[in-house]
Amino acid sequence: MQQRMLGATGEKVSAIGLGCMGLVGWYGERDDREAAATVTRALDLGVTHLDTAAVYQDGDNERFVGDCIKGRRDEVFLATKCGMERSPEGRLKIDN
Repeated sequence: MQQRMLGATGEKVSAIGLGCMGLVGWYGERDDREAAATVTRALDLGVTHLDTAAVYQDGDNERFVGDCIKGRRDEVFLATKCGMERSPEGRLKIDN
């Protein structure tokens, strides 16, 4: 897998990243075993950039990705996003 410098950070990340939003049921029925296998395979192929967010499945996505990379955390550049959260009524709101 080709690596790229991430701006002026000095960090190298894979040229292709894995967007993790769909891993825990965003697009359909949830299959944790298949999703974990996807993350493992991506890491095995040299993908080092994983992207998630707290708003994905109300934080469950971040927890799931964290579980998937246990023991391999030093191989991963993990990106997450903040600024939105879901209200008790299910509406998105700004978290500032």
